[in-house]
Amino acid sequence: MTADIKQLDNAKKNLTLSMTVLKRLQMLTTAYDQLRSLGRTRQYRDCAQLLQAVIQLMAHFKSYRSIDQIALLSRNVADIQRELLEQVCEDFELAFAKGEVGQKRHVLSEGCLVMDALGDHAKSRLVTWYCNFQLREYRQVFRNNEEAGSLDNISRRYAWFRRILKNYDEEYAPIFPASWRVNEILANIFCEGTREDFKGILSRSVRNGQTIDVNLLLSCLQETLDFEHSLERRFVSPSRPSTDTFASSEAPVFGQAISEAFEPYLSVWVEAQDKQLAALIPKYRQQPAKPPDEEFDSHIVISSSTDLFTFYRHSLQQCAKLSTGASLAELAKVFAKYLDQYAQVLLYYISERPTGHTPSKVPGTEDLILVLNTADYCYTTCNQLEEKIKGRLDKNLKQSVDLQSQADSFMGIASAAVRGLVRKVEIDLEPCWREMRNTPWNRLEGVSDQSSYVGELMSKTQTRCSELLQLLHKQQYARAFADHVVELISNVFIATIFQCKPVAETGAEQMLLDAYTLKTGLSSLLPSPAPAGFVKRVNASFAKIEALLKTLQVQPSPPEALVQAYLVHIADQNNANFRKILDLKGIRSRQDQNHLIELFQIHRASDRYAANLQQSNPILTAMQASATPSSGTVSQGLGLGTAAASIGASTRFDPTMLGSAIISAAKDGVDRFGTPMSSANTTNLTPGGSAISGALTSPASTPGPLGQAQPQGGESTTAAGNLNENLKNIGKFFRRDLGGFGGRFGRSGDDGN
Repeated sequence: MTADIKQLDNAKKNLTLSMTVLKRLQMLTTAYDQLRSLGRTRQYRDCAQLLQAVIQLMAHFKSYRSIDQIALLSRNVADIQRELLEQVCEDFELAFAKGEVGQKRHVLSEGCLVMDALGDHAKSRLVTWYCNFQLREYRQVFRNNEEAGSLDNISRRYAWFRRILKNYDEEYAPIFPASWRVNEILANIFCEGTREDFKGILSRSVRNGQTIDVNLLLSCLQETLDFEHSLERRFVSPSRPSTDTFASSEAPVFGQAISEAFEPYLSVWVEAQDKQLAALIPKYRQQPAKPPDEEFDSHIVISSSTDLFTFYRHSLQQCAKLSTGASLAELAKVFAKYLDQYAQVLLYYISERPTGHTPSKVPGTEDLILVLNTADYCYTTCNQLEEKIKGRLDKNLKQSVDLQSQADSFMGIASAAVRGLVRKVEIDLEPCWREMRNTPWNRLEGVSDQSSYVGELMSKTQTRCSELLQLLHKQQYARAFADHVVELISNVFIATIFQCKPVAETGAEQMLLDAYTLKTGLSSLLPSPAPAGFVKRVNASFAKIEALLKTLQVQPSPPEALVQAYLVHIADQNNANFRKILDLKGIRSRQDQNHLIELFQIHRASDRYAANLQQSNPILTAMQASATPSSGTVSQGLGLGTAAASIGASTRFDPTMLGSAIISAAKDGVDRFGTPMSSANTTNLTPGGSAISGALTSPASTPGPLGQAQPQGGESTTAAGNLNENLKNIGKFFRRDLGGFGGRFGRSGDDGN
């Protein structure tokens, strides 16, 4: 019974399926016949609807194609599809060839519905034919005619295509469905063809050895970019991401569609920028820091710096319009190259130059202030320039742009300018140090509040510093200047002590009082209230003087007292340093020296002192046991001795040779900025010739081993590279220390340090 029911169910299903198939077959044959009839009469709108039905019905009979009748019907349907495709294409060809598009616009429009029903391949064929038909004349005119196709006539190409688009809007837009975006496809094909044309023209020019006209190249590229932008505005629908925002991750549809052809040749434009800058730098070098007829203002910068960055800004804007790729990255390298050279121009303004006499010409205060302001401006603008370039550069190239080293070079120039201002103080104080050296410190009968030279020294220091501090409008630089002055005076004071030997106990006591007076006076160098950090730095700078003088105050008898004073105040284990103290006190008897040294060796090994002693006190290590007075010449300040001092006026000043001078100054400046006095900044401590001079001197020879001068040839790339590298190193440390003077560099703020 159950089997019979199941058999009946299967029979029912088969019967239902057979009826459905027969019904669909009947519908298919009927629709096919109607389709053939409608096709012959070109009733394309009805054809399109029937064609869709036939294609859908035919899909149900794929599994029945083994049946001869179904296979025949399938072939007939395929044939009618091909016939309709060819018929519609023929209608388009005839209508366009005979100029009957206007009369047959309705038929052609409905023919597009048939092509839509036939599928993408049919639609693509018709659109491709239309685009080729529209561009046929363009290709004939601009590809086969060398004059018409040249870059000089690029505007004609774009005007021609704009006319095509206008014709499309007026005549052909009603024919094609909007979803086909025929005008956009036409624009893409035009751009592809035009791009290949330009690639061929440019490559042939290069192969033939022709020089590409930079102005023509830029003009063509600008016109091309304008054309691409016009296409972008026309074809980007509101639903697409905006091309004007960095937030859009989708590339512009027509971005570089044609302009890509110019990209490999933009190096010609970059080279042109390079040549223009190469011509500007020598002009800047020849210009005075301030025109003679212009009134000095402590706020202004050297005009060439603003000219240079204005040039950079215009070049960047122009290049960013032309390319955001490799060419912009190359332009950034050109910018960096001439920023390095401009740093040398600034350094030239504040370099002490040989005059044929001694001393050499010291830069004027106005020049130093102008260079300081300019270096500060260049430092800030360098960082801004880097950000602007990175903001426009392609993401994969952003890391290739780094102008921090150039910014550091300008910070190094700022450091040199500050040192130049300190040099002004140094020169003013030379007579005071001379008076100190001439005082008979071993024959003083008593002590007073201060020696005669101290009052004059403080008066000159305060007068000059007050004058210069009024010209420093950023607190960071004012603080750096004051720190340098303190370090100058403390260093020269120590060096002069060693030139005043022998120094008796009374003389040492008087010097200690003098040092206290100087320390008190220097603590008020900055406007009240003096920053706590500055007062601390003054105290630290004079602590080493006090330690030395307290040791010299102790009488050599009993000898243990002098040894113990040395171990407490100087606190090192160095025999040579101890001998320097004995020599300074005038203890020159070999017997007395040997006895004291023997006691020194015994006491330093004792448990009381051994754990607290350093190997060698850096202050004494830097001092020569027999210091000689200095005239304060620039070359002596560099530690070059008579070799550099003997250079005559015939020596040509070469700013590229300043690298060694800068790096010798860095030994004083790098550790000095931000750290207490150490061995690295106690070199060259002869009166009037401190290492500060080194940053501002124009040597014709660079220091070799042990300060011996080594002759230099002409200008060299290596020397220039060393200069910039040394400037960068000084700038990094100067920037680091300025950051601790009251906020981020480049911003004024209260100095609470």
